[in-house]
Amino acid sequence: MGIFSKKSPKEKLQKTYEKLLKEAYNLSHTDRTAADKKTAEAEEILSQIEKL
Repeated sequence: MGIFSKKSPKEKLQKTYEKLLKEAYNLSHTDRTAADKKTAEAEEILSQIEKL
């Protein structure tokens, strides 16, 4: 993959999904409500990935 290669929409969504899950995990130690919101966002992204 070169410097100018573009990621597919699915790859971008997957990266966002993983990021949100990581944030949710980190928040789960301090703020459960915020962690639940991040998890919900991640699930929304996952449903978009499955549609592709």
